[in-house]
Amino acid sequence: MSRAVIAFGANLGDREATIAGAVRELAEVPGVELAAVSPVYETPAITDAGVDLDAPGYLNGVVIVETTITPHALLAALHEIEASHGRQRLKHWGDRTLDLDLIDVDGLVIDDTGLQLPHPRAWQRAFVLQPWLDLEPDAVLPGRGRIAALRAAAPDEVTRR
Repeated sequence: MSRAVIAFGANLGDREATIAGAVRELAEVPGVELAAVSPVYETPAITDAGVDLDAPGYLNGVVIVETTITPHALLAALHEIEASHGRQRLKHWGDRTLDLDLIDVDGLVIDDTGLQLPHPRAWQRAFVLQPWLDLEPDAVLPGRGRIAALRAAAPDEVTRR
């Protein structure tokens, strides 16, 4: 079994229902067992140009799963769940009905055309770090350090729901 950290976010549609449905669907993926779900946080939208207070806000959080499938297979399952909730990849860092990011899998370092682990920007994002910190206060992001220290340095705002 491998332990995987998955970040979720949604800023379009019925965000709460979408996230709840996605977590249920993730728990139903063969070879995936849900271990923990973080509290949900409200965050402003972040675009290529920075924080966009005019865009709909996000609901964000983290789930931790135990899995017997490969990181690539897990990522493919996440993409299928996103698609089932109407995710369209039209604009980089654009609004979305659902975003599922594979953040870490047992500290593996992978960098190929289909997958980067750990997630390349997770260390900078309070909307990933804070919910992960809630679940695993002693967690470490490979190559970046302790989640608690990274969270303290992350500049974005998060508000617990």
